[in-house]
Amino acid sequence: MQSPVHCSVPLDAPIGKHPGHLAIPYSYNLGGWANLLVPLCVISNGPGPTVLLLAGNHGDEYPGQVAIQNLWRQLSPTDITGRLLLIPTLNPPAAHAATRLSPLDGRNFNRCFPGNPQGTPSEILAHFLSAVLFPLADVVIDLHTGGRSLNFVPCAHSHRVNNPAQFAATEAFLTEFCFLYTDVAGSGLLPSEAEHQGKLVITTELGGGEPVPALIHRLTQSGLSNVLRHLGLLKGPAAQRLRPARWVESLHRDDYRFAPVSGLFEAVTDLAAPVAPGQLLGRILDLEDPNRPPLEIISPSAGILIANRAPSRVAQGDCVAVIAHETNPYA
Repeated sequence: MQSPVHCSVPLDAPIGKHPGHLAIPYSYNLGGWANLLVPLCVISNGPGPTVLLLAGNHGDEYPGQVAIQNLWRQLSPTDITGRLLLIPTLNPPAAHAATRLSPLDGRNFNRCFPGNPQGTPSEILAHFLSAVLFPLADVVIDLHTGGRSLNFVPCAHSHRVNNPAQFAATEAFLTEFCFLYTDVAGSGLLPSEAEHQGKLVITTELGGGEPVPALIHRLTQSGLSNVLRHLGLLKGPAAQRLRPARWVESLHRDDYRFAPVSGLFEAVTDLAAPVAPGQLLGRILDLEDPNRPPLEIISPSAGILIANRAPSRVAQGDCVAVIAHETNPYA
């Protein structure tokens, strides 16, 4: 079915820089004929790879949005070989609200794929990416952080796929850790749909929490530029790693620790620290009964603490810790 999204940008222009929007029709109480405008810029310079560069999949994850905006302003067609499609903020209503979910329809955009052209605004946009933009791209880069819910050791990451080129591109982000993950919290993810279509996909978890330190902005921007050079799109040689990447994986549900009760989360173990089976990772304190002993969150296995809870307030069922294990994706 044809998408109702209007694209103001010539996606197939051979040379040039073309900023514009994707316009997604929707209605609300004060706007019967409203459109959600999602910024899009196409930069083209002859034959070469097509890279679709995305951020703001979740509204409260900002380093990627900043990095793509900077590229939007800085790059000219002579800087690249091929075609670059930039969408700095996939979910503008959520970015304005500093929320993970879209205030327009309550949807997690990263659970909406392959989308629905007759659905909610999030589902309509997901369908446009799946049906129009993914088929144009050789590479899809989807930049994430832990948002307001999780603190992550900064890492580029990937699903475990049968594609060594994807792992090499992930390493080109130059983070110390590279992380293999599984879809523990549902299906319909953007990277999964792009991989299903045979695209090389690079994603990240670049820190998390409400503040974004300058270090994370620098890492996001330098890593992204290096990946684009590695792919042959951005002109110039890619920087090489000084040390091999530390590949880790969290592929089993037991690696993801969920709060059995609500309360205040007290982190005990530092991020990136090695952990042993039975080691204390954190405690959940009862807000209403200080006499009650805290509930302890224990590591089920040896590994590395790759992520933990960002806000101190925790609800029953929230993820509070993620244990990763050394691995070799090429094996």
